[in-house]
Amino acid sequence: MSAASRTKAPVERELWWQLRVELLEVTPTVWRRIIVPEAITLPRLHRVLQASMGWTNSHLHEFVINGVRYGEPDPDWDEELKQVDERRVLLHRALGHEARCFDYIYDFGDDWHHIVVVEDPYASRPGREAGIQCTAGENACPPEDVGGPRGYADFLGAIADPDHEEHSNFRS
Repeated sequence: MSAASRTKAPVERELWWQLRVELLEVTPTVWRRIIVPEAITLPRLHRVLQASMGWTNSHLHEFVINGVRYGEPDPDWDEELKQVDERRVLLHRALGHEARCFDYIYDFGDDWHHIVVVEDPYASRPGREAGIQCTAGENACPPEDVGGPRGYADFLGAIADPDHEEHSNFRS
């Protein structure tokens, strides 16, 4: 056996990305920092975003990456939403070489708009057993079905004011 046949082919290193996810149009700012493999599928990234932000995965969502709208196929909404099926789309391929941010929208009624920025495309891989991680963040996500950013502002005002007519309803 020759030396050339005994050498192993180089193993391609899996890259991990550090992403910053920020919920837009709410105060105080709600954000998370997560570490994910660059080759994560969009459905898996959706689940990671749901878990890290604190959403309950009760509504439709979409990613808008380089002007393309990706989502989960839904025959009731396909014609209206005009989304590309996200199921086999890998984040790094959808994003391409130049782009470093994209949008994630959750709950088309409340319209929770998140901006996702690739802060570090060469992040250290977490320990083999650790996998995907949420490493930082601030503030809790708004409650589901509170009415979007405007409804959330009203909600915060009501829970801060004991005399507000909805105060006791929102506090329970």
